[in-house]
Order: sequence, then structure tokens, then C-alpha cells
Amino acid sequence: MIGYLLRRLLYAFPLLLGINVLTFILFFVVNTPDDMARMHLGQKHVTPESVEKWKRERGYDLPLFWNAKAGGTEKVTGTIFYQKSLGLFLFRFGRSDDGRDIGADIGQRMWPSLAIAVPSLLVGLLVDISVALLLVFFRLTYLEFWGVALCVAAMSVSTLFYIIGGQYLVGKLLQLTPISGYDTGLNAWRFVALPVLIGIVAGVGSGARWYRTLFLEEVEKDYVRTARAKGLPEPRVLFAHVLRNALIPILTGVVVVLPLLFTGSLITESFFAIPGLGSYTIDAINQQDFAIVRSMVFLGSVLYILGLLLTDISYTLVDPRVRLG
Repeated sequence: MIGYLLRRLLYAFPLLLGINVLTFILFFVVNTPDDMARMHLGQKHVTPESVEKWKRERGYDLPLFWNAKAGGTEKVTGTIFYQKSLGLFLFRFGRSDDGRDIGADIGQRMWPSLAIAVPSLLVGLLVDISVALLLVFFRLTYLEFWGVALCVAAMSVSTLFYIIGGQYLVGKLLQLTPISGYDTGLNAWRFVALPVLIGIVAGVGSGARWYRTLFLEEVEKDYVRTARAKGLPEPRVLFAHVLRNALIPILTGVVVVLPLLFTGSLITESFFAIPGLGSYTIDAINQQDFAIVRSMVFLGSVLYILGLLLTDISYTLVDPRVRLG
């Protein structure tokens, strides 16, 4: 197991390096440092001197990959790529283009994002699996037909509709929760309750249909017929046998959303004015702050690869055949 984990970690390093290089190329070849300076200073009446000053103050006056004018190791270290991108591997995010400490901002904004994402994932997963098991339990009945129809209708509605409708109904008419904003401490639940509820409701349609498909594949297998032949009740067959054997595809689906636990939801945090990492990224894109966007792209890649590694480890816990292999 230790050797396997070490191999996966070694595979992750060149992958992250490739993502880092690709992201750097996209940012600095499509948008050169001169373009970035003009975007921040304004397109009109920008002098070459002000552009050079802006670049020099932020370290963008160096060559991109190779400093031919320098000597020795400074040919590599005296470049924008070395000073702006390689430090990300040590989680040194540096400063944004307006001078803010990106690492401090991430440490402060991660908690509101986690306060929304973790309950949405855990409760949403529980609700989706429960609804899917109920649909399978009542399969070939009118309850399954109308349940699937409601799921299709729910997943056909845009998330923006749930957000705006939830703000109007729960926040404005019923006045149960604030419409937007955030507060620290125990009072934070009043501000995250509505976003969590909307996240669960918006995802139950697609989630329940996907898990229902997994469970329907399992109920036709031989071990289920054997369990029923032994006289086990149908709820025990579904929850004790079918659910356990469907854990691997369930874990595979969960790992896709693991980066969102940290990086936050772009749409939800923006609409509810929650100071999380999702709104942080949106604000950076609007302000053309490429230092923040690069950091968030790299952080999302690290979390996704870490999620894949954790998924492989969890496979060994739910399926003995993986351990034997």
C-alpha cells in the first residue's frame, strides 16, 4: 500500500507541473504583461513609462522562461515563471496584482466556502441516495414513474431559478433567513442555511437519477437473488447489500466535487454575497487579477489529484478485491 501511494504521488508531480506550465502559457502568452498593465491602468492615455513602472513594481518586467541577459542560475531564476509559478508547489501564492497576500486571503475565505460546501455534500449525498433507494424499492409502480418524472423536471430547472426563488420565498416572504451576507461564529448558520438548502434541492434530481441507475444494475445481479431466496426483507437487501456493492461508483462520483469543498461555488457565493473562495475567484476574474486566478487554478488541480488519491484508498476499504490486487 505504501509503495502504491508513493507511485501515485510521483505521478502527480509531473501532472501538476504540466498544468502549471499550461496555465502559465495561457495567461502570459494570450495576455502579455503589457496587456495586463494596460488593463489595470486603463486603456486610454497610458504611457509606456507607466506600463514599465507597473510591470517593474510587480515583477512582470522579467523574461517569461529564459533570461538570456543574466548569468549562471539567474538565467532560470530570473524569470517570471520561476518567481511567479514554481513557488506554487510550496504553496507560496505570493501577492495579488493589487498587493494583497493571496495565502492570507485563502486562509480567511476558505471557512465560508467549507461552511456551505461540506453540509451541501454530506446532506445532499444522503438525500440523493435515500431518494434513489426509495425509487428502486417502489420500482415498476406509479411511485417510481412520478418520482423519476419529478427528478427530470427538477434537473431541467436552472440553478439560478432555485437561488432567486429561494431568496424570494425563504428570505423575503417568509423572512426565515437573510437574503445575502455572512457573519462569523455561531451566527453564521443563519447565512449558510439557505445556500445549503438550495444546493441540496438543486442537485437532488440529477443525483437521485444517477444513483437509481447504479442501484438498478445491482438489483439484477446473482447475489441479490441469493439474498432474497434466503428470505431477507427487501429493505435489508437494498441497504445492506445493494448499497454496499455500489459504493465504488458512488465514491467515484463524490471525488468530482471534492475540490468544490475548498474552492467554493462560484455562482452561489456571488449571489449570496458570501466572502468565500468562489466569490474570490469571480472578483479576481472581473478585476483581471491573474495572480489570484493562477493560484486558484493550481489549488483546484492539487485538490482534485488529492481527491483521486483518497478515492483509490477508499476503494481498498470497500472492495477486498482491490486490496488483493
